Amino acid sequence: MVTHFMHDGQLACGREGDLTSSTLLNKVKCRNCRNTEVYKQARKDQRNAARRAARKTDAAQGASAWRTAWSQRLAALSGPQRLPRGFGQQAYV
Repeated sequence: MVTHFMHDGQLACGREGDLTSSTLLNKVKCRNCRNTEVYKQARKDQRNAARRAARKTDAAQGASAWRTAWSQRLAALSGPQRLPRGFGQQAYV
């Protein structure tokens, strides 16, 4: 069964009647609906929102992730290696 894209109470492809429709972009199967500007813009908006959310989480984690990973790596080394100033306590061997 073909699922159409519903936008503002109308089908994007312009058909009328009691047809199966959805506002979820991944469920739309109608090729005419998928080829409309409304569908393409909604797809772009959804993709950009997902990318924006991913960038926010990456930026929050990336600021200190390299520092902790590097300090753990240096702390795990055997011998007289030491962490630089400001990186916390490390037992000097």
